[in-house]
Amino acid sequence: MILATATPPLPAQDRTSGYHHLGATTIGEFHGASARFTVADPEVRPGTHDFVAARLLAKRETADGGVEWLEAGWAETGWGGDGRQRLYTYDSVAASWRFHDAIRLRPGDEVWIDLRTGEDGMWQAWAWWDETWQLLAEKHVPIGATGRMEQYVEIYHDDSDGPMHVPHAEIDYARVRLGPDGPDVPWTPETAPSTTGEGDDEYCAEWQSRFTFWSAGTC
Repeated sequence: MILATATPPLPAQDRTSGYHHLGATTIGEFHGASARFTVADPEVRPGTHDFVAARLLAKRETADGGVEWLEAGWAETGWGGDGRQRLYTYDSVAASWRFHDAIRLRPGDEVWIDLRTGEDGMWQAWAWWDETWQLLAEKHVPIGATGRMEQYVEIYHDDSDGPMHVPHAEIDYARVRLGPDGPDVPWTPETAPSTTGEGDDEYCAEWQSRFTFWSAGTC
């Protein structure tokens, strides 16, 4: 397992107006998802709560209106990393970012992310790097054997200095898993009907092939 560094939850603040969610969420449930991510170099301001994260996520809505989830991908944050892009995981149980700095990313790098169910209800996050699958996280997140899948570029910026520039982050070969041992099939409107976050005048998603090949960033 890759050694990682953790950061505590950020201070509470009103950040709802600065969020932008670009991508797709399945309507039905699946046993996992995978995709290839190309790392971009957004202009995240240092010393802020701003961030850009390109990630996969498995989730389940709870009876009380909450959400349980596990996510994995790459991110650049204003509160750490010295402007670098870093592999990360986040889950609703720990409720904190975890950065996997043993893998050093650079703009233009390609990394595969895979979310899947393991044994005894465990959910796993994997990254394909250096010609091998690296286990990033294995958590007993109360999602169940299946969950709704998300593939998103998530941007938070408080807009005090105007929108930050986010070169389009690319996601391709997105797939969903139909059973615990597969098969994996391309994530398309036919195989995995999905709701979408298309963006606005500042940041937008561009679909080359819904929902398998696409990118998102500054319009």
